[in-house]
Amino acid sequence: MVVAEADKTKASDLFVQCLEAEGVEYVFGVPGEENLDFLDSLSRSSKIKLILTRHEQGAGFMAATYGRHTGKAGVCLSTLGPGATNLVTAAAYATLGGMPMMMITGQKPIKKSKQGRFQILDVVAMMHPITKYAHQMASADNIPSRLREAFRIAEEEKPGATHIELPEDIADEYTDSHPIPRSIVRRPTADMKSIVQACEALEKARRPVLVIGAGANRKMTSKMLNEFVEKTGIPFLTTQLGKGVIDERHPKFLGCAALSAGDFVHRAIDASDCIVNIGHDVIEKPPFFMHNEPNQHERTVIHISTKTAEVDPVYFPQIEVIGDIANAMWQIKEAITPSPKWDFSGMLEFRKAEVAHTSKLASDERFPIFPPYVVQQVRDAMPDDGIICLDNGIYKIWFARGYVACKPNTVLLDNALATMGAGLPSAMASAMVYPDRKIFAICGDGGFMMNSQELETAVRLGLNLTVLILNDNAYGMIRWKQSNMGFEDFGLDYGNPDFVQYAQSYGAEGYRVESAQHLRELLVHCRDTPGVHLIDCPVDYSENDRILNTEIKDLSRAL
Repeated sequence: MVVAEADKTKASDLFVQCLEAEGVEYVFGVPGEENLDFLDSLSRSSKIKLILTRHEQGAGFMAATYGRHTGKAGVCLSTLGPGATNLVTAAAYATLGGMPMMMITGQKPIKKSKQGRFQILDVVAMMHPITKYAHQMASADNIPSRLREAFRIAEEEKPGATHIELPEDIADEYTDSHPIPRSIVRRPTADMKSIVQACEALEKARRPVLVIGAGANRKMTSKMLNEFVEKTGIPFLTTQLGKGVIDERHPKFLGCAALSAGDFVHRAIDASDCIVNIGHDVIEKPPFFMHNEPNQHERTVIHISTKTAEVDPVYFPQIEVIGDIANAMWQIKEAITPSPKWDFSGMLEFRKAEVAHTSKLASDERFPIFPPYVVQQVRDAMPDDGIICLDNGIYKIWFARGYVACKPNTVLLDNALATMGAGLPSAMASAMVYPDRKIFAICGDGGFMMNSQELETAVRLGLNLTVLILNDNAYGMIRWKQSNMGFEDFGLDYGNPDFVQYAQSYGAEGYRVESAQHLRELLVHCRDTPGVHLIDCPVDYSENDRILNTEIKDLSRAL
């Protein structure tokens, strides 16, 4: 260090100090030579642990899931060029899914050329459309303000990904800047007039219903929503991303809108004349449609969220209650007078019919295993606070419909970007945030293979989790759609490795399901045995199309 810099801080050291000031616990990633100053500074941190992954996408999915669980931005790291392009899917996953995440990517020196244009992309421009904020550091002096801004934007509603590019020469500068402490922020409360309007609309209605969406899951609204349902008795349903906000064993639970239309739960919504849409996120397929047609009686829709509704051809609520969601529900609960005119009997009959239909399917012990049976066995094996992390495939619909979520964020599924490959990294981050809880990753064989190398990371970290692979040797979700559209079966089959040997080669335990009874035994064994486990479960998807596209719709229509 030169004498003039004796009282200054190296930029990469300051960068790490700023991360520490934000309360960062982990940096997930794959470093490159452009990150070496940062890596050296990170090696001296007593507060932050580097989690070295086998692919940047796995690091990004882990960081996003950390953010989903904690509300604090998860941090991931890559080098320039190909490392940064590998973070693109994770950035979109976080931004669409409402998960706070901050990405750090390296870059060649920006003040003089080191190697021509080798590996150089405009990463900041690439990240702009899929993040909330993307910025290249051009001066060490600005590191504290830009990092504080990146975290603030990542964590505020709606949460998402932000990006900071740290070029090599900037990381090696010296500065007398200092970290900026986090501010204390309280979300504003809803305007009282909007509360009165919402109460009047509810009291005037005959069959109100609550639709609980993604935003309600992010902001820990469980307590207030529970109290509201207890006081009013108004039934509720969820979107896929709203699962678990209220315990789904509640007698007023109407189901999850996992299918796009035509399910029992959609009949319950159709029977309503006033919908309270709580934490609605346009990223999810809407569980109901509004119609802007003259002379058509339109039911009232009340939008309760931290932000005003984005107007859409099928969504334009008449009443909006904007502010902290939990507080807004408390305000409405305090002001409302339950109406003697309310009648929920019809809605609850639809739910009863769905439960009867599902329980019959879930007891089918055929082999290869029937998807509804898998859902029930996983539910039976899991404690109330156990976390299942779904990758993406047709089984996601079966789990969203049939898996009874007891607590918030115990069913991690992605109904936003809906990317394959996130199931295992998501389970790994869950096991790190909640080491005392039971964690299952539920993956298709296709999705699992997209980031299967992270098994090595899970074993190296000493995590306790189980990967259940639902194996049909094909891209089953697309096959279901292909069949539904009347096309010939084509282009979706492949071969798989021996998953048992594959798991063992990483130092994990591997098992293959041989019967319905065997699946039940394996789930219990893996749940109660420390370490990383993989279960290869052959699955029978032959009736997906008949049940999900025809039988359910026919049965619900006939009620």
